[in-house]
Amino acid sequence: MSVKEINPKETTRASAFELWMEAPNPMVTFFKTYDVMPLIKVSKKYDMKFNMLLDFCIGKAAASVKEFYLLPVGNKLIQYDKLAVNTIVANKDGEVSSCDIAYTDNLEKFNADYLRYTTEVQGTCIDHDLSEEYMVIGTSAIVNVELDGAIGMNSGIFNNPFMIWGKYRIDGDKALLSISFQFHHTQMDGAHAGKFLKNLQEEIERNKRMIAKTEWVLCPVCGNKTRDKIREDTILKNYPLYCPKCKQQTLIEAQNLQVTVIREPDAQTQSR
Repeated sequence: MSVKEINPKETTRASAFELWMEAPNPMVTFFKTYDVMPLIKVSKKYDMKFNMLLDFCIGKAAASVKEFYLLPVGNKLIQYDKLAVNTIVANKDGEVSSCDIAYTDNLEKFNADYLRYTTEVQGTCIDHDLSEEYMVIGTSAIVNVELDGAIGMNSGIFNNPFMIWGKYRIDGDKALLSISFQFHHTQMDGAHAGKFLKNLQEEIERNKRMIAKTEWVLCPVCGNKTRDKIREDTILKNYPLYCPKCKQQTLIEAQNLQVTVIREPDAQTQSR
């Protein structure tokens, strides 16, 4: 199954279809402010585009919310099995073009696709459109100005979920970015949209793992490297640390990269 029309009465959106499909304004907009500093740090550390990282997080946050795979199109309800995230590209003619990137949970592949297709669209001025096979999440980044919020158009032509953000604002050790999320009420309710926005926050925060400082754990007995590494967010309690060099095992605790010995090894050599 790729894309197919589905009977609304056979879905959980049956009542929403009756209520909102012909409503004069079925689009709902939520606003949420995120701390995107983890994305900024990952962008700088791994030379990845900030916008690509945010688009990847959006795709991953949406992938586990089943309502994203249903979309009202015209007067029909269409079911998809794949998602894509759209980005707007400044093309070589000084105008803008549209570029859809197929979502995959593999960041390396998503990044490669993002760079390939945005570069292609920038040079050709031809949109990269996946809407025939993918439920596309629209995005628009107005990066030269801070925005408190934005509401997209309600034309009845583009019913897809749509996200808008501006320039992030540095506030101490945080980078605050206000994002608006517009969705068609036939596609999802507020609870589903809230779940998605919560997922997005978790995905952004998950990037902290990619920038966390990592150190080898040294053997408290001989001072050599063990086979274990810890990160600055690692917490160990009563952990048996084995040293392959001196073949001693020591009970330790660790937090904030600080290792504390709980019990010294017995005089007798231990081995695994």
